[in-house]
Amino acid sequence: MTRKQKIMLRRILVAAAMCVIQAFLPVDGWLKFALYLLPYLVVGYDVLWDAIRGICQGQVFDENFLMAVATVGALALGLIRTGDYLEAVAVMLFYQVGELFQGYAVGKSRRSIAQLMDIRPDYANVEQDGKLQAVDPEQVAVGTIIFVQPGEKVPLDGVVLEGSASLNTSALTGESLPRTVMPGDPITSGCVDLDGLLKVRTTKTFSQSTVAKILDLVENAAARKSRQEQFVTRFARVYTPAVCLSALALAVLPPVALLLWGADPQWGDWFYRALNFLVISCPCALVLSVPLTFFAGLGGASSMGVLVKGSNYLEALSRVDTVVLDKTGTLTQGTFRVTRVCHNTVPRETLLEYAALAEYSSTHPIARSICAACEAELDRGRIEAVREISGGGVLARVDGREVAVGNGKWMTLQGISCPAGETAGTAVYVAVDGQYWGQICLADVEKPQAREAIRALKELGISKTVMLTGDNAAAAAQTAGNLGIDIYVSDLHPEDKVTQVEALLSQGAHLAFVGDGINDAPVLSRADVGIAMGALGSDAAIEAADVVLMDDDPRKIAQAIAHARRTVSIVRQNIAFALGVKGLCLLLGALGVSNLWFAIFADVGVMVLAVLNGIRAMKVANVKKN
Repeated sequence: MTRKQKIMLRRILVAAAMCVIQAFLPVDGWLKFALYLLPYLVVGYDVLWDAIRGICQGQVFDENFLMAVATVGALALGLIRTGDYLEAVAVMLFYQVGELFQGYAVGKSRRSIAQLMDIRPDYANVEQDGKLQAVDPEQVAVGTIIFVQPGEKVPLDGVVLEGSASLNTSALTGESLPRTVMPGDPITSGCVDLDGLLKVRTTKTFSQSTVAKILDLVENAAARKSRQEQFVTRFARVYTPAVCLSALALAVLPPVALLLWGADPQWGDWFYRALNFLVISCPCALVLSVPLTFFAGLGGASSMGVLVKGSNYLEALSRVDTVVLDKTGTLTQGTFRVTRVCHNTVPRETLLEYAALAEYSSTHPIARSICAACEAELDRGRIEAVREISGGGVLARVDGREVAVGNGKWMTLQGISCPAGETAGTAVYVAVDGQYWGQICLADVEKPQAREAIRALKELGISKTVMLTGDNAAAAAQTAGNLGIDIYVSDLHPEDKVTQVEALLSQGAHLAFVGDGINDAPVLSRADVGIAMGALGSDAAIEAADVVLMDDDPRKIAQAIAHARRTVSIVRQNIAFALGVKGLCLLLGALGVSNLWFAIFADVGVMVLAVLNGIRAMKVANVKKN
C-alpha cells in the first residue's frame, strides 16, 4: 500500500472505532449529533472538499457531489426528524472503503507496467581520462564506446565489441531464460547484464533507442480509449445530472402532488427516498471498473512480452477472425539452410567448395548459408577477380578457373543452360569454365513453434489463416502445407500485400496482419490490427504496428488474441452487472422499499465486486516453452 492509502486506512479504522463506541453512549440531541459528526468528518472531509472544489470549478456532477449531498442530507434528516446519524456516517465510511479497495486494485494492475517502466537506464558508463564516468544516456552520441558492467541496465542500443555476457531480457520479452551476447552481436537497451563486462559501440541515440520507444508506447497507451471506455465517459456526462434532477424531482414532486390532493405530503419520507436514490445512483462501479479492466488487461499483456498501444487496439484484437501472416521472419527464422545439393559430374564436396569460395566475400544471406554448409577449409588466397551482380549472382576466379554462382535467369544470360529447381525453395546454380556442375537448394528454416501457433489460432476459432510471401510458389506451398495454413499467396511485393489485405477487408473480415515490421510497414498500418513479430530492436515495427510482440515466438499471437477476448468479456460483464443492479436498486429506492444501508451495497458493494472482477484481466496463460 502507498503512504496515502495507509493514511486512509487509519482514518477508516479510527472513524469505525468512534462509531462503535458512540453506539453505547447514552447521549441524545445536539451532543449525539456532534459525536457522530466527528467520525463523519474524519473519514469524509476530503470528499466534502472535492465536492466544494468541483462546484467552484463548474464540474458539479460527480461521485463526490453525490456522496456529499446524500450524506449531508442524511445528517440533516437525522437532526430534524429521526435522531439517527449512523446511516450517514456508514455511507461515507463504506464509500471510502470502496475507494481504498479500488485504489489498491489499480496499484496492483499497474505493477506489470511499473516493472516494464523500470527498464529505463539511469546512466551510461563512458571512459574519460582512463576512468569510467556515469553520464546521462541522452547525452551519448552515436558511435560512442560505452561499458556495461554486471548488474547494470544496457543504456543504449549498440554492437558488442569486447566481452560476453548473459542478458536478462524478461522486462522486454517476458522470456525468463537469459540471452547470451558475444563480440559482433547487436545488443538492445533495457536488458540487464547478468555476469560479464561488455564494451559496446552505440548505434542509436537514446531518443531513437528501443527502450525510449517502448517507454513512449506504454506511457501513451492509456490515452487510446476503447469504444466501451468512450461509451462510459459519454454515459457518465448524461447520467449524473439526470439522476440528480430525478432525485430532486423525487423529493419535491410526490409531496406536492399529495399536498394538492389534500393528503399528508410526508416531506421527510420522500426526502429520505431521494437520498437513497442519490447514493444508489453513484456510477462508481461503471466509471471505475471499465478503465481499470482495460488497464489490467494492458498490464497483463505486457507481463508476457506483448505491448498493446492502447485499449482500443486490445478491443480490436478481441474481434479478430482472420489472421494474415508474413512468411519470412514470422513463420520462418529468416535464415537459409542448404537442404540438398544436386551435382552433375563432380563430387558434392567439390561443388560446395567452389561455390563457397566464389561466395566467400559476399554478405548476402544465401552466400553465408552456402559458406556455412561447406565443410572444407576455405583459403582466401585461392580466390581472385570477384564480381558480384546484384539480383543475379557472383563471378569469380578460383584456382585459375572461372566460377559462376547465381539464379537460373542470370545463368541463362551467361549462356549456361540449367535445369529447373528440383525441390521447393531457392535454387542456386553452379557452373565452372562455362560448364554446368549442379545446383544447391536452400530453404528458409521454419520456426519450431510455428505449427503449434497456427493450431492454437484455429483452436481459438480463427476462421481463416493466410500467408503472404514474396517467395516462389513452391516454397510457399511447402511452408503452408507443413504448418496447416488455409490460404497462401506467393511472389508478392510489399504493395501487393496491401492489395491482398484490402481484398480480405472488403469481404467483412476483422483482420490482424503479423509481420516483421520492416518491409511490412504499409500492410501493418492498413490492417485492423497490425502485429509486429519479433520486433526486439526494430524501429519500423514499433512505429507501424498496433501490437508489438517482443520476441520471436509466434504462439504469442494466439495468446494475445485470447487475452484480449477475455479482457473485453470481463468489461462487458461489469457493464451489464453494474447497470442491471443499479437499475433494480434505483427502482426499489424510488418505491421506498430500500434504506441507506441497502444503498451502501448498491454503490460500494457493486463497485467492489466489479473491481474484483476487473483485476482478473491481469492474469494470462503462460506460453508453453519447448
